[in-house]
Amino acid sequence: MSTLTRNDVTGRIMVALDYANAESAEGLLKQLEGIPCYVKVGMQLFYAAGPTFVASLKDRGYKVFLDVKMHDIPNTVKGGAESVTRLGVDVFNVHAAGGKYMMEAALEGVDKGLAVGAARPIVIGVTQLTSTSQQVLNDEIGVAGTTEQAVIRYARLAHAAGLNGVVASPLEVTAIKAACGDGFVTVTPGIRPAGADIGDQSRIMTPAEAFAQGTDYVVIGRPITGAADPRAAIEAIIDSIV
Repeated sequence: MSTLTRNDVTGRIMVALDYANAESAEGLLKQLEGIPCYVKVGMQLFYAAGPTFVASLKDRGYKVFLDVKMHDIPNTVKGGAESVTRLGVDVFNVHAAGGKYMMEAALEGVDKGLAVGAARPIVIGVTQLTSTSQQVLNDEIGVAGTTEQAVIRYARLAHAAGLNGVVASPLEVTAIKAACGDGFVTVTPGIRPAGADIGDQSRIMTPAEAFAQGTDYVVIGRPITGAADPRAAIEAIIDSIV
């Protein structure tokens, strides 16, 4: 990471706008104004504020990761992918557990929705949620083997389907890159600065550790959004990496 500039690092941080409404999200955006990070719009905010809010973020120059984890029959996912591509998001995700055909259908939707001259969105597959422990994976979800084995299996499947990368915990980044190549993008939630509350996450690293593993993007929510001074919090995170 030492060869990267401060802006390079900042552009690889995705701040999770985990808010119930657009007004609350706008409060954070005002505090982070001028910091060229990604913003992640998840289910709660997207369901509340809708495509109009995402379009407003794009109009203001933000790069947007739309985190709605599509998982449905292939034709439905194809239509969803077409819609979010028309919306202009930079990154969106689908569940790799939906299978290769479903992920291929998502890419067909991108092709259909992409405007002439527009940048193609990065499409990533969700492997296993960072809240998923070994016990949950085996006993509740019913997937045998270790968490890493399950993640790598899904990563290989996403790669075979033509996706650009996957969402995975930072603990699996090295193995994913070894299995799918250095150009296969990894987006890693489960990021907690040293001393931060781990909350409902099971597989975590600090931002500096995650980048040292070779990840491409880190997703950080509560350590920034829940801080008394969010701007100071993200600046401290950046300082810990550069």
